[in-house]
Amino acid sequence: MVKIAIVLGSTRPGRSGEAVARWVYDLATKRNDAQFELVDIADYNLPLLDEPVPPSMGQYSKDHTRRWAAKVAEFDGYVFVTPEYNHGLSGALKNALDYVYAEWNNKAAGFVGYGSAGGTRAVEQLRLVMAELQVATVRSQVALSLFADFENFSVFRPSSHHEQPLTMMLDQLISWSQAMKSTRERENLEQYRS
Repeated sequence: MVKIAIVLGSTRPGRSGEAVARWVYDLATKRNDAQFELVDIADYNLPLLDEPVPPSMGQYSKDHTRRWAAKVAEFDGYVFVTPEYNHGLSGALKNALDYVYAEWNNKAAGFVGYGSAGGTRAVEQLRLVMAELQVATVRSQVALSLFADFENFSVFRPSSHHEQPLTMMLDQLISWSQAMKSTRERENLEQYRS
C-alpha cells in the first residue's frame, strides 16, 4: 500500500491551512487504498536554506535537513495544501521543497489550494517546481475560495461540492504513486544488478 503525505505548506501564525489540511486528512483516511500522514512543515523549523552544498548532491550537513530528508523519503506521494500569497506559493513551502532533492524524485503529487482565487496560481507554480524535482503531478486539484469556503475569511467551512474533486485527485494520486513506486523499485533493482 502506498504512503501519502498531506503536506501543510504554511507556517504563518493563525494560518487557515491547518483546518484545510485536517479536512483533507479526515476525508482521505476514510479510504482503504493508501496510508495517509499529516506533515506540517512548521514542525521542522527549516531556516532559509542554509546548506552549503546544493541538495542535488545529497550531502546534507545540518540535523534539520537530515530530519526533513528522512521524512520526505518515507512517502510515495504527496498532497500539497498550499495557500496563495501574492499570486504564488508560500516562501516556507518553497524553502522546504528546495532543502532536499533525491527524496522527492520519481513520486507523485496532488494539490489543494486556497486563496482569493482558489490558490490556483500557487498550484501552477508548484507544478513547475515539481517538474524540476522529478515529481509527476496529477491533473485534478481542489481550489478553495477565501470568499466562499471561509467564514469571515478565516473559519474554514468548505462547500460539500469540493469532496468530489478531492476524491478524484486522490484517486489519480494513489494510482500514479503506485506506478511511480514500481518505477523506483525497478530502478533500484537495476542499480543492484549493475
